[in-house]
Amino acid sequence: MPMVLVPYGRTKVSRWAPEAGPEHFQTFSMRRPLGTHWRKATCAEYECNEYLRGFVLKIDLGTDLGQRQYHYVTHDRTRSYTLDRVGDRLVHVLYGPGNECFASAAKEATHIVQNGRPPFYLVSGGDWRGNPRGTPRYVHRRPEDWVENFAEHQDKLATIKQRG
Repeated sequence: MPMVLVPYGRTKVSRWAPEAGPEHFQTFSMRRPLGTHWRKATCAEYECNEYLRGFVLKIDLGTDLGQRQYHYVTHDRTRSYTLDRVGDRLVHVLYGPGNECFASAAKEATHIVQNGRPPFYLVSGGDWRGNPRGTPRYVHRRPEDWVENFAEHQDKLATIKQRG
């Protein structure tokens, strides 16, 4: 059975290429979609390294961007810091542990945690290559039913294999 590279989100993963076509498979999965099962989190909830250990912001005062950054951090009252002049143009802003990092304030949610909602328990036709029969996806309401469905499917496969 050869290995193949297949897309998985923004990356590629290696998978075994099965001998049977995808129409002979059934996929059991749990999903936690980003929009319904996750929420933006604080640095403390996310346990980000900058919050736990502190961080250093290096600013070059010789550039327009550096001037704007310096103005922002020296007027920011939400974080405590100390300044360390390294040279004529370079300043290190030292933030100790317990300060929110700058990623937490970004518009894109970089610090996210699960919101406690249970996952969707799905049964789909086909596999990672597709669903050629167009079998509708089934969503179980209870995880116990999903586990029972999976066990019945495994038992069916074992019976078929036993018969030869």
